[in-house]
Amino acid sequence: MGSRRRSDLAGAAHLELVAGVVQLRPQDAMVEAMLRGWRAQQAARGLKADTVEARERTVQRFLEFTNEYPWVWTPAHVDEWSASLMGERHLAPSTVRAYQCELRLFSEYVTDARYGWAEACEAEFGTHPVAICHEWNTIAHLNGYEGDPEARPFTREELQRFLDYADEQVDRAVRARRKGALVAYRDATLFKVVYGWGLRRTETSKLDLVDFGRNAKAPQFGRYGMLNVRYGKAKRGQPPRRRNVLAVMDWAVEAVRDYAENVRPRFGCTEHPALWLTERGGRVKPAEINARFVAYRDALGLPRALVPHSLRHSYITHLTEDGVDRRFLQLLLSPLDCVLDVQHGPGVGGDLCGGGGYLPPSITQFPRRSDAGATGADARLVA
Repeated sequence: MGSRRRSDLAGAAHLELVAGVVQLRPQDAMVEAMLRGWRAQQAARGLKADTVEARERTVQRFLEFTNEYPWVWTPAHVDEWSASLMGERHLAPSTVRAYQCELRLFSEYVTDARYGWAEACEAEFGTHPVAICHEWNTIAHLNGYEGDPEARPFTREELQRFLDYADEQVDRAVRARRKGALVAYRDATLFKVVYGWGLRRTETSKLDLVDFGRNAKAPQFGRYGMLNVRYGKAKRGQPPRRRNVLAVMDWAVEAVRDYAENVRPRFGCTEHPALWLTERGGRVKPAEINARFVAYRDALGLPRALVPHSLRHSYITHLTEDGVDRRFLQLLLSPLDCVLDVQHGPGVGGDLCGGGGYLPPSITQFPRRSDAGATGADARLVA
């Protein structure tokens, strides 16, 4: 980078400022040029537009809070801003740290001599921006897990009640002969898939029919033996990460097979790739998944600490309780590794889903969740 001419750098001050033009509001024009240059600098690094826009919103909020321009900012402004985020808005430390990190990136950009903003501000206003975020006024990331301590997985009894209730909404809609039976069936299956494959909301909403595939070592699952998760959680500024997740719960496979082959076609959108369709032919969004989950949870009187992500936590917790190898679980959820097969020890029936039951028999007719086993305590990883 040092060997490149300053004119080659995307986001350099002289590329964003118009020479020879007298601005009516030079301070505002300088800030707009800085933000425009920062967008160009991040775009040159291949960052996603959503990431760039989120970072800019953070800087805009900081501008509004301080009511000062970047070349007047001091570390004290960061102290006051951080205190207000935690004290008045009651944001989690991890969220405040993320905002501080975004602000630090902007501060580093406008103080980097290679981009020329300090020089431009000095010439225009007689002062220049300085670094405002440092180790003394930002939150350090010391713990591997910083989630809400109230967050927890479902108990088996709670999960059984939740899934049974989702099934009952289909029966109620059918008996009442009212609109909504297809949507209720879709949502009931969606929650089973979230739990059965340990997915996040966004991953689930973006599933397509073609994301299911065969696992040669588990032919009993047919074309639903492997799930290709294409929109896994991304690292900051990076594209979504992919991972393949083996099907390990036969009742979940049965549920999604029945939905995909018998229920989804009734939405009438045969050309649409999405697995989860709306009645208007669109794709179900994460916010809709959350809204339906909350409605079911509250109707059952379940704790508010249970959220859609609790189904993913339950997936791991219940597999662990049933003795599944920890290394298998790590690879099963890893976006960096691919699990090829799970085999059972000699003398054991080689059924991938031969483990003990996760949940008691369901009182609903379909789907059966009575033998919701995974790999069993005797399973070993082959990768």
